[in-house]
Amino acid sequence: MTPQLRNLLILLAGIVIALIIVILLFSGKSSFMRFMSIFLEDQDKADGSRATGRVNSRRGSDSGGEPQQKKTWEPIVEMATLIRKTDDRQRIIESTGQERLVDEYYELTFVTRKGQKLHIECSRDAYDRIPFNQQGSLTYRRNVLVKFKYYEDTILNN
Repeated sequence: MTPQLRNLLILLAGIVIALIIVILLFSGKSSFMRFMSIFLEDQDKADGSRATGRVNSRRGSDSGGEPQQKKTWEPIVEMATLIRKTDDRQRIIESTGQERLVDEYYELTFVTRKGQKLHIECSRDAYDRIPFNQQGSLTYRRNVLVKFKYYEDTILNN
């Protein structure tokens, strides 16, 4: 084997080893990149640049084990299915026989395609009209229903 061929093989082996190290260190799932992401996120937060969109879109989990809902002012649209209806209202009956409801609160519980449960406040009309187990496009803002659109109908929160 000539010295030039031996040097060429050593150079090629060095390049292959360098590429393998780069792939192992900088792949998204490596512990090195997870460690580096801590510093990159802190730097982005200090700059105020890219971190706002990425951090606000994350859904962590609170101590109850249930994921947190987004708490932004812009409407959020997700595909969801209604699984539970909850209401809380106080009924007052006067001596004249007249009835009235006070402190009405209506809540719908949806499950998204990702399995996340959303507790959405709504009006009495929307509460009565949205059918169970109906999948559709749920639009909400700060946990208040804006509209629910499914195949047969669109229900707005009045």
